[in-house]
Amino acid sequence: MTFSLAALDRETGMFGICVASSSIAVGNRCPWARARAGAVLTQHRTDIRSGPLGLDLLSQGFGAQEVVNILVAGSEYPAQRQFAVVDRDGHTAFYNGLGIESINAAAAGDGCISVGNFLASADVPEGMVRAFEASSGSFAERLLSAVDAGVATGGEIQPAMAAALLIVDRHAWPLVDLRVDFEVDPQHGLHRLWKAYEPLVERFVIQVLRPFELKPLINSALTV
Repeated sequence: MTFSLAALDRETGMFGICVASSSIAVGNRCPWARARAGAVLTQHRTDIRSGPLGLDLLSQGFGAQEVVNILVAGSEYPAQRQFAVVDRDGHTAFYNGLGIESINAAAAGDGCISVGNFLASADVPEGMVRAFEASSGSFAERLLSAVDAGVATGGEIQPAMAAALLIVDRHAWPLVDLRVDFEVDPQHGLHRLWKAYEPLVERFVIQVLRPFELKPLINSALTV
């Protein structure tokens, strides 16, 4: 019950994922990314264990197709799984289990891959890829345009109620990790969160590496 897109930003080297679902807490279960390694999507009867495992394999130098093959081979229930991977070179691969009874589909672009299940239309992943490749602006904005396109192309058969945006850069922690849960039209909430968070992205990096450089914010609620 999920549609998503994972991508490499070739200009910056960042990896990012945008995802939406009718299932709560999709951002906690489906999108996984690691700086300088790649991104993994694990969906449909989600096996959360596959996210960290896939990232470990990418960090060891395995390519996207190799990682997908290993995840499938190691799964107790491969017919129920859906995987997609982007590796450090921007190569992509996906797997849709034969036991997925709903409409499921995938589409690949330059350094990006989109997959979905319980879709209202098999065109959803292609629409997400096209939107991502055609959009301009920051990497986050391009990812958000992809999830917007997924909704516009039909989304899934049930209304989306959760959405997430995950981006990693050069560090061990996510640069962006925003989530909307149990909310109608969660893609709109994700846009609002990004607009609020965008001015603070660099600040939250500096406070880890050079905290003495920071000046207090006027709004004390933002001095986390």
